[in-house]
Amino acid sequence: MDKYLIAIPSEHPGGLNASLGAHFGHCDMYTLVTVEGGSVADVSTIPNVPHQQGGCMAPVQYLAGKGVQRLIAGGMGLRPLMGFNQVGIEVYYGAGASTVGEAVQAAIEGRLVQFQQEHTCGGGAH
Repeated sequence: MDKYLIAIPSEHPGGLNASLGAHFGHCDMYTLVTVEGGSVADVSTIPNVPHQQGGCMAPVQYLAGKGVQRLIAGGMGLRPLMGFNQVGIEVYYGAGASTVGEAVQAAIEGRLVQFQQEHTCGGGAH
């Protein structure tokens, strides 16, 4: 049975009904969704970490340490995208979803594309 943990940048208070955070590194928090056998098995939230220590790589390490295997984001810079790739976290582009739950359902159904360099925004990469 396929089981994995997805992190979704979310606006306060998080959860499946929360709006997606516009940019992964500047979101209020992350909603963590465990998907098992093609459906949502568990939902929890964790606060975002300050950018100051480690810049945009701090959230990458933080989420990797939590066991996250996939991330759905509407926006991120090239540096954190490369960081997620290095730590083995698959990143998907979820800008079309209005809620965390909608983004997760799209991911479960295989309707999200992998986040590519053309999806990245300014940050420190340009």
